[in-house]
Amino acid sequence: MNILIFGGTTESRLLAQELSRRKIPAAVSVATPLGAEELSGLPEVTPLVGRKTAEEMAALLSGYDKCVDATHPYAREVSANIRAACEKAGVPLRRLLRRESGVPFDGLRVDSPEQAARFLQGQKGNILLAIGAKGLPAFSQIRPERLFPRVLPVEESLLACRQAGIPVKNIIALHGPFSQKLNEAILEQYRIRWMVTKDGGAAGGFAEKVSAARNTGVALVVIGRPEEHGADLDAVLAWVLDL
Repeated sequence: MNILIFGGTTESRLLAQELSRRKIPAAVSVATPLGAEELSGLPEVTPLVGRKTAEEMAALLSGYDKCVDATHPYAREVSANIRAACEKAGVPLRRLLRRESGVPFDGLRVDSPEQAARFLQGQKGNILLAIGAKGLPAFSQIRPERLFPRVLPVEESLLACRQAGIPVKNIIALHGPFSQKLNEAILEQYRIRWMVTKDGGAAGGFAEKVSAARNTGVALVVIGRPEEHGADLDAVLAWVLDL
């Protein structure tokens, strides 16, 4: 049995670890070298680095028995491409989906980065963008001096910040998740008034963001998660193992 995982999340790493422990060969497709680095040292697990189109995914699936989509819950386009590729290649697919946090928050819920940006155009104060570098273009109508993107410390993210005109001193390049105390320190250090984030569940440190915002008086703008159906780690592992 040979398994292909589309990953880059905590859940994909946990699944890879379980398969490695059982000596089941698996390849994990990740977008960046950082994702591959986090899989280093796992026997039977082969990282595959680079973003792929639906056609490239379908070609990659040749020779695999099963596929698991363990990408981020907000990666709608990527998940759609994976579904299309599996259908084309005739490879069975399961979606490994992390649960929402269920943490209540005092703030504004919006449907997209664009909707968050439209709202914040009419507000004052510094904005922490804890949504990843891909969301930066949605905020192009807001003065870059107000924006403080928290992004992965990889060239792809830094390039997106430069292209968006973000001042170097505003770029917070760190690898999360972050503790409540570290969130609080960042919010205070950069005099943040608004935090834009996603509900990344427990693995994404959403509860810590909510607590930090409350303790520092920062207003939250939360981009709602798209509706999607999937299974948890135990269910997907059982499916992979034919249990």
